[in-house]
Parts: sequence; C-alpha cells; structure tokens
Amino acid sequence: MKNAHRCLVILIGLMLIFAVVAYAAETAPGTVILKGAPMGGVKFDHKTHTAGTKCETCHHASKPEKALASPHQKCQDCHTTTATAPMKTKAQAAFHNPAATAGVCIDCHKAEAAKGKKAPTKCTECHQKANS
Repeated sequence: MKNAHRCLVILIGLMLIFAVVAYAAETAPGTVILKGAPMGGVKFDHKTHTAGTKCETCHHASKPEKALASPHQKCQDCHTTTATAPMKTKAQAAFHNPAATAGVCIDCHKAEAAKGKKAPTKCTECHQKANS
C-alpha cells in the first residue's frame, strides 16, 4: 500500500511537470525580430535560446517604477531605443554594452563559442539590415 501511494505521488508530480513544460512551450514566442538598432534588426529564435536555459537568465523581474503589463512582455516594451522615464536603460544597453564586448547577449554568445558551439560574436552575425 505504501508503494502504491509513493507511485501515485510520483505520477502526479510528473504530470504537473509535463503540464508546466507544455504551458511554457505554448506561451513562449517563436521567432521575433528585435528592431530599432542602426546596424539592423536581430532575428531572435526564442526556442533555440531557451533550450536548457531558465527564463531568468535573460528576463528580469519588473521594476517598481515600471510594472509588467503582461507575464510575457517584450523587452522593448520597456527598453526603447532612447530610454524614456521612468526607464533608465535603453534597448541597446539591455542587450549589451556600446562596444558589444559584454552584456546579456554577448556574454552568453562568447561562453557558448568558447565551448566550441556555434554562437555569433560579431555584430553583423546578429544585426542584419534585412531584419529592419
């Protein structure tokens, strides 16, 4: 009887995990174009970037001065080309520094490239005029 309860608890736990994963897969965006950069927009495949990565790696909690309007809000809903109050960080700075030598995107790309994985590290490998 004890084993039956243990199996039932494990089964329910697995069902909950699968439900959460299925929900996340349904609500996550597919490919989006991040526009506004002078060098061209960035085609961003959300599925490729989220494989084995926690959402919090890229997405941060909303700030008191600018609450989220929806649970899956786009970065550029708050981080615009020019930072507009109450925001202090413009879109470019939300992704990487002005020289593209550090930041959320470029740090990860460099780390992946160092592991021998294909990850763009040059500006034009992400920024394309065709995506504008």
